[in-house]
Amino acid sequence: MVSGTGSDALARLADERVDHRFRGLPPDAEGLTVGELAARRLNLFTDGFTTPVLALSAERLEHNLKLMETYTARHGLAFAPHGKTSMAPQLFQRQIEHGAWGITLAVPHQVRVARAFGVQRVFLANELVDAAALRWISAQLDADADFRLICYVDSVRGVELMDAALRGAGRPVDVVIELAAGEGARTGVRTEAECAAVADAVAGACGLRLVGVAGYEGEVPGADPERVRAWLRRLVALAVEFDKAGRFAGLDEIVVSAGGSAWFDAVADVFAEIPELSAPVLKLLRSGAYVSHDDGHYRKLTPFNRVPEEGALEPAFRLWAQVVSRPSCEQAFLNAGKRDAAYDLDLPFAQVVRRDGAERPAAGIAVTALSDQHAWLRTTEEADLQVGDWVGLGLSHPCTSFDKWVLIPVAEADGTVVDYIRTFF
Repeated sequence: MVSGTGSDALARLADERVDHRFRGLPPDAEGLTVGELAARRLNLFTDGFTTPVLALSAERLEHNLKLMETYTARHGLAFAPHGKTSMAPQLFQRQIEHGAWGITLAVPHQVRVARAFGVQRVFLANELVDAAALRWISAQLDADADFRLICYVDSVRGVELMDAALRGAGRPVDVVIELAAGEGARTGVRTEAECAAVADAVAGACGLRLVGVAGYEGEVPGADPERVRAWLRRLVALAVEFDKAGRFAGLDEIVVSAGGSAWFDAVADVFAEIPELSAPVLKLLRSGAYVSHDDGHYRKLTPFNRVPEEGALEPAFRLWAQVVSRPSCEQAFLNAGKRDAAYDLDLPFAQVVRRDGAERPAAGIAVTALSDQHAWLRTTEEADLQVGDWVGLGLSHPCTSFDKWVLIPVAEADGTVVDYIRTFF
């Protein structure tokens, strides 16, 4: 759900003036509003866009949104896709229009962005002990009866800090106990006994309300289907035990949440086993990378590889760069590097070459390294590559692709740019 004020804020994005902040756009777009530029329906390849330029496929973006909407509905899951992937309110809105319960976020700044654009339901998949941020969230809750925020807790000390910051607040902040994925994993409570102690602390805190349990199965050590499902069953058992102990008394719904982008099939399977509790269960999935998918890390890890009958996500990103140097028949350089492309998980992948309006596979071309502003290419005899050619690169890891670009063209298959996505990192 997005508020009316949020819809106004989204509409105002089209009024932003194009200037030097926005890379890759045609120089003669300077001074236009983003809305005016979008209305021109320029062609990415022939109407003055400058390299490097990152583009999203309009068709693939829509495909991915529809696929996860269908998947979560089929499996009876509520969906709060992780917004840290894109930090793009326009995409938040489209995700909500495609059935999302709300948006997952990780830090208070991200919540402020979401609220500025009217997001009414936020799952904060992190511990929050910053007093100033908690007071701001409390003020948001008190000012807007329709706003809901749920966040993690994983320690008695954290509960004490939260309660102190929220002293005198109106509505309590809803929290879930985060169960750690195992010893040596990231955050979260390590044992069920410690979970009970944290839950007891929440019960004694005036500013907090316990509404469920959650965690992140992607941190399971040595993750494989058996280990991931075993941990998810621990999470479900924790919810069941808490309910039997009366810890969820008076709730309209009980929240059980998990789900990154690598194991949501396991989440769907195990959450289908949740027994009837004292209140309806909100089975909340949080996968976020699906919105653009990728050509590397998530292409290899996506659960749809294990359940192909459910469909397939499509990589929606392509970074276009230009050959600026061809010092030998074995080597070439593009004008895109670490400032432009994700490289924390995999190097970019050379996919296609464009020359004189024709596009062909990037045969015999491989990215071997990135400098700040150059991609190093190794080329074989079959690589027909010249200075001036455009090379389309596939990227790995959406979360570190979106964050390098402030305004991203959305292009149809023929290159027609139909929209521009604004990010807020």
